[in-house]
Amino acid sequence: MAKQHNYILGLNTYDHDVSACLLRDGEIAVGIAKERITREKHASGFYKEAIDYCLSAEGITRDDIDLVVRNCYILPVPEMEERLAYQDMPGFLPEYERAEAAAHPWYRASSDKVVTISHHLAHAYSAFAVSPFDEGAIMIVDGVGSYRSDVMEPFPASDIATPLARESESYYTFNGTQLDCVKKVWMEPDRGFFSDEFYNMPGLGALYSRASTYIFGDWNKCGELMGLAPYGRRDQVKPLLQIEDNVLSVPRWTAELNQPYVVDRPGKWEASPSMRHWEDLAWRVQDDTEKVLLARARWLRETTGAKNLVIAGGVALNCVANGRLAREAGFDNVWIQPAAGDDGIAIGCAYYGLHALQGKPRSFEMKHSYIGKTYPDAEIEAATKRVMVRAQTEAVRHDDICAVTAQLLAEQKVIGWFQGGSEFGPRALGNRSLIADPRRPEMKDILNSRVKHRQPFRPFAPIVLEERADEIFEGKGDSPFMLMAKSVRPEWRDKIPAIVHVDGTARIQTVAEATNPKLYRLLKAFEALTGVPVLVNTSFNVKGEPIVETPRDAMICFLTTGIDHLVLHDTLVSKTKAHRFVAPVVKVYMDAATMVLGNLK
Repeated sequence: MAKQHNYILGLNTYDHDVSACLLRDGEIAVGIAKERITREKHASGFYKEAIDYCLSAEGITRDDIDLVVRNCYILPVPEMEERLAYQDMPGFLPEYERAEAAAHPWYRASSDKVVTISHHLAHAYSAFAVSPFDEGAIMIVDGVGSYRSDVMEPFPASDIATPLARESESYYTFNGTQLDCVKKVWMEPDRGFFSDEFYNMPGLGALYSRASTYIFGDWNKCGELMGLAPYGRRDQVKPLLQIEDNVLSVPRWTAELNQPYVVDRPGKWEASPSMRHWEDLAWRVQDDTEKVLLARARWLRETTGAKNLVIAGGVALNCVANGRLAREAGFDNVWIQPAAGDDGIAIGCAYYGLHALQGKPRSFEMKHSYIGKTYPDAEIEAATKRVMVRAQTEAVRHDDICAVTAQLLAEQKVIGWFQGGSEFGPRALGNRSLIADPRRPEMKDILNSRVKHRQPFRPFAPIVLEERADEIFEGKGDSPFMLMAKSVRPEWRDKIPAIVHVDGTARIQTVAEATNPKLYRLLKAFEALTGVPVLVNTSFNVKGEPIVETPRDAMICFLTTGIDHLVLHDTLVSKTKAHRFVAPVVKVYMDAATMVLGNLK
């Protein structure tokens, strides 16, 4: 039987946010981050689970894959795997995965169909190859990329650096599938305590991660740092980034910044006497970052003459900075890939294989991020019919689930909303979301106390009907991936206070009927009841856990938190009086969710 499709698999491997993306004939068929499967946030290690998820969703085997393209920012994948064979590095390959990796045919592979590319090159393909533009400029900014010695694409000879310098920023132009690098910004290695050189490197993304580590004890809490920044006072901390004539300088971190958060120190983070200092530092880092990015973007526009800008890399998740770029950089259009961080590397790897290796033209635009597999109604039904689930819940299927849900939302209920395929990237965009009424300011506290258990300063985001967005938020343009912060118009701030941050902004998601018809209908139904075409949308998870992936994950989160109702496709699940007797048991036993729910797979 003749082979029917061309399949390319892209992989982000070993370090944080391991992921896979499968292309079928040039279009994304399915994609997943490993964390959604293993339930370990920012999961690293081997990539078998992500591969198997994609193969199973498509109903194919490894033999059907024509090309595998991989990346690891630490080292090129072949060198990384060679070292893993003889070094114990549990952060990159834990002991329980070693045998599994050794048995896998793509581990230490010698096949011509398994190739490796460098980090910013993969980010660049993830940004432009799925964008809506035929031509434009590309901005890649992240914490750390490949060594200069491992970079694959040609770059200007004037951008000199030593072989051990690392990528910090990369700027390109694209036309069709043609990609040209116009500038590389490098970070030279710096001294540190053993393996913490990254935190001392003079780079834009590295500085942001350093501040995140200083304030939160975790380099990966950059989103929290962005949310804390508006609480800080202007100019209380001296600049940590400076740019002049397009040359960036990063002053050394000094002992004046001597109030780091220590995770093991007694007491809650929120009660620390260093809070005022941390707020001021967060303001400074965010303000410096915005100024540098804006200067870079203006230079890129003037240098290239491009009208369109696409952005990727971890810094591209900074929606406040993105909003400024869209308003002030001078580009006609700014587009950011929904998985702009390292999970999106899998997309870039796959499209490098399609365009650069197979020589095929562009034909796909990423209009939505719902590329996880869709779970059948039979699995939804199974998740509601386990004996101990039925004992504490009631499940009813409705012909108009949007109308029913809108009424519950108007009654101030918190809804777990589970639909279709999961979103690829860090944002819940309406298929794995917690949804609530934005009209009461206390809804933020309700969500935090019942479900999220996160810091009270962090804002909640709105979803809004695409055609009503300009009426409610300042600044034209869609924001389908929740990657743009916009000011809430003054006349609307008292109407939807639960989504207004302390600085008067909101990280909005515009919802179009064409890309998410059920979420669009829910918003329309809520508007019909309340006159407000906006809902609170936050990720369907609790603090420290990945967004839910399966019906079973959703049911566990529902039964172990204060979510009022769960919507699984067209089925409304509600807690009965019996639930309050089971809930104390759930709190006592660490493995309570499995004990109560059983194996729903």
